[in-house]
Amino acid sequence: MGTKNGGAAAAQLGAAVDDPGRIRNVVLVGPSGAGKTTLVEALLAAKGAVPRLGSVPDGTTVCDHDPAAVRQQHSVGLAVASLHHEDIKVNLIDTPGYADFTGELRAGLRAADAALFVVGAGEGFDEATAALWQECAEVGMPRAVVLARLDHPRADFAGQLEACARAFGGTTALHLLDGENLVDLLTEERAEFGEARAELIEAIIEQSEDQTLMDRYLDGAPVDHELLVADLEKAIARGSFYPVLGACAATGAGIEALLDLLTRGFPSPLEHPLPEVTDPEGAVHQPVAADPSGPLTAEVVHTTVDAYVGRVSLVRVFSGTLRPDGAVHVCGHGLAERGHSDHDVDERITHIYSPFGAHLTEIPYCVAGDLCALTKVASAETGDTVSAPEDPIRMAPWPMPEPLLPVAVAAKTRSDEDALARNLSRLAASDPTLRLERNAETHQLVLWCMGESHADVVLGRLRSGGAEVETEPVRVATRETFAAAASGHGKHVKQSGGHGQYAVCDIEVQPLERGAGFEFLDRVVGGAVPRQFVPSVEKGVRAQMESGIAGSPLVDIRVTLVDGKAHSVDSSDAAFQTAGALALKAAAETAGITALEPLDEVTITVGEDYLGTILGDLSSRRARVLGTEPGESGQTVITAEIPASELVRYATELRSMTAGTGWFRRRFVRYETAPEHVPAPRGG
Repeated sequence: MGTKNGGAAAAQLGAAVDDPGRIRNVVLVGPSGAGKTTLVEALLAAKGAVPRLGSVPDGTTVCDHDPAAVRQQHSVGLAVASLHHEDIKVNLIDTPGYADFTGELRAGLRAADAALFVVGAGEGFDEATAALWQECAEVGMPRAVVLARLDHPRADFAGQLEACARAFGGTTALHLLDGENLVDLLTEERAEFGEARAELIEAIIEQSEDQTLMDRYLDGAPVDHELLVADLEKAIARGSFYPVLGACAATGAGIEALLDLLTRGFPSPLEHPLPEVTDPEGAVHQPVAADPSGPLTAEVVHTTVDAYVGRVSLVRVFSGTLRPDGAVHVCGHGLAERGHSDHDVDERITHIYSPFGAHLTEIPYCVAGDLCALTKVASAETGDTVSAPEDPIRMAPWPMPEPLLPVAVAAKTRSDEDALARNLSRLAASDPTLRLERNAETHQLVLWCMGESHADVVLGRLRSGGAEVETEPVRVATRETFAAAASGHGKHVKQSGGHGQYAVCDIEVQPLERGAGFEFLDRVVGGAVPRQFVPSVEKGVRAQMESGIAGSPLVDIRVTLVDGKAHSVDSSDAAFQTAGALALKAAAETAGITALEPLDEVTITVGEDYLGTILGDLSSRRARVLGTEPGESGQTVITAEIPASELVRYATELRSMTAGTGWFRRRFVRYETAPEHVPAPRGG
């Protein structure tokens, strides 16, 4: 990443915007391969921000600058590029369409005020597309639909218009196709498209709730174009009216009309509701507004680590004005489930930049409603709030998906261990969908990822940072218990001159029901084991339980101390601890050990079409289906209990079985006896 940019782009990017009303933050959303990144290129080229269209396969686009994106041939992270059209600054936020990178999409939705939902004119509508539309709907994001790639051999503009209406509802054509030419129904009054234009005008007026203009229109009075455009903006901002237009990056068709829609038809930051704010402790704080003179309230929506610049934080300023050479307060609270501990730190901002893909251009300040980049803010992580030190603020974090694919990694050599630790901290700060787990039982470092593609990106970034890592099979932490009741005799006697060690104890062990834990009873009579050494026996038993008999922690037993012997000089706390451990081992040899495996309760959400396939697959995974119930949008929610060992690759396999649309949640329930064919317990 560099800090220089040349030509017209630099001139535009270097000029700060003073008025939030002259800013449009637009996130591009759509399935992978729809043409979002190429559409951004066409918009930038139309305004001279780039000299020519870049190519996704060649890795020369502004937004797909990440080496992982070039390697995978689709976006893997959020990227921002800005342009100016008719005195309006448009921040284009390109997001991945692949399900593994839903976290990047949600960050883009947080940073934006409206969305361009991009669908390929030659592609079908599947559940993955519907899921992306639902992501926009859940945050109430105003949006328009763009039918891109009109030059595709299978492009069917009219068919896609009908498909949009069926899939999304509330869509109305803003463009129609006449041969190879797009017709803008808002500006062109042509007799053959009169009915479609009338339908568009009526929908705009109705959705904008402009009764005065509706009365004039019904009376047959001419509709002023400027009033109609103003009502179009109101209708889109309400979030229930979705105009559909066409655009082709290769030919330039529809690009100018799309720019007009972004600047004149999309809402500004002044119209978009802002997230709730509190103070760092969670107490009520006065709501903030998109006012450059208000209290500074900004949020880190994305973090990258550049080899030359270091940490780069993409920030959306919601209130106030962010200026260089000043102190700010960085607040990170409520992100513990993402692996980020609470923190409150004052930092100094030295420079502010306008991002243009991988390039940064310095700007003098950044006002409410705009996006900017900060460098070398060491404590800032994705999701943190940036505010004034004298009035610290915390913004409620946006929801992030739970990573469900575990990948166990290990440094290839000892010299790679330091690089691995260093890179992991950077990854955790930049990727809120990545969860790091150092499993004390299996002694594995596990990276919880969103899927195979996400895992590939994470591993690639580790290796590019100088850490050679290898993957290994993920081990599931198991438990063990006694198969039957038994007695054990423990004797620890050593004489080596001076004080020796002497302790003898006899115990009885009974297995308990699952989840009962551990009980220790003292039934020694006559002082065979002196009172002060009874806790020592229990301590030794507990220590042996932690290390286990076959390698996994021992659970759900009752141990009763029934007899023993002591020496007036040589008995000690350490000796009776050792004897207690030996007694437990002896009892285990008599009773035998039963392996216990962790059981998770899983809720799986799938479309009706996949229900039979999923239920059949669950049967093969030794699952116990607890029930099914209808979910939202025609989906079904399955609740089942499944051994954790059967879920190691389930995130990938469920996605494969449901064409990328199924998802699940899991939570540990209990340990259960493992069948004989399941491998013996492995705790480390």
